[in-house]
Amino acid sequence: MVNSQPQTVLITGASGGIGYEFAKLFAKDHYNLVLVARNAAKLTQIANELQRQFGVSVKTVVLDLTFPTAPRTLFDTLQRENVTVDILINNAGYGVFGEFSKMPVEEIAGQIQLNITSLTELTRLFVVPMIECKRGRILNVASVAGFQAGPLMAVYYATKAYVILFSEAIANELAGSGVTVTCLCPGATDTGFQGRAGIEETLLFKLLRPMDAKTVARDGHRALMSGKTLTISGFRNRLLAESVRFSPRKLVTAISRKVLDKA
Repeated sequence: MVNSQPQTVLITGASGGIGYEFAKLFAKDHYNLVLVARNAAKLTQIANELQRQFGVSVKTVVLDLTFPTAPRTLFDTLQRENVTVDILINNAGYGVFGEFSKMPVEEIAGQIQLNITSLTELTRLFVVPMIECKRGRILNVASVAGFQAGPLMAVYYATKAYVILFSEAIANELAGSGVTVTCLCPGATDTGFQGRAGIEETLLFKLLRPMDAKTVARDGHRALMSGKTLTISGFRNRLLAESVRFSPRKLVTAISRKVLDKA
C-alpha cells in the first residue's frame, strides 16, 4: 500500500544559504518542513514565505546546535509532537579562519561540536526510526575542503573530512535497509559562511568565483533523491577533488594555504 501522507524534511542551518535553498526545493515538491536555526526572526520569515507560496506545513525550531544537548532536545521535541522525519538534511556548520595555535579553544570546540558531534548524533537519532519504517534519506553537507588539509582553517577542513568518510561508511552499512545516505561536497559558495569564517578577503573568494547556493542545493537535492552516496557540486570542484588524489600531499597543503591568503 502506497503511503499518500505528505513526507517531512528536517533541515538544519535553514535560515539562509544552502539550507534555505533546500527548503524552497522541498516546499515546491510539497514536502512538509521542520526548519532549524538560531535566528528566530529569519526562520519565521521563511516559514511564512513557504507556507504562503506552496501551502505546506512549516515548523520552526530555534536551536543552537553547538550546545551538546541540542540534538537530543530536537529529537525529543519532534517525538512528543508525533513528527516523523522522512528526510534529514544536516546542513548546519561553520568554520573559523586563523592559525590553530592562536584560535580560542571555544571556537575549536564549537566547530567540532557542530560539524561533527551534532551531525553524528542527529544522524544516529533519526536513522533508527527510518530503519524501522524501512525508508528514509539522509544528506550530510561536507565540503571539497574535506579532501585536503587546510592550513589557517585546520579544524574546519578536518571536520569536513570526517563528514565525508562517516557518510560513505554508514551508506554502506545501510545498503538494503531502505535508508540512503548522501554526502554533498560544495566548494566555495556565496552564502553567509564566508563572513562568519572571516575569509571574505582571501584569494579563495576574491579571485575564484564562488558558486551560488541555489545551484549547490539543486545538485544536492538531485543526488539525495537518486540515492547517490557522494556528490561534488560543480565541475571545477570535481576536478579539484580528483587532482588532490594524485598530487604530492605537501604540495596540496601548500596550495590550500595559498588560496586562504588575504588578497
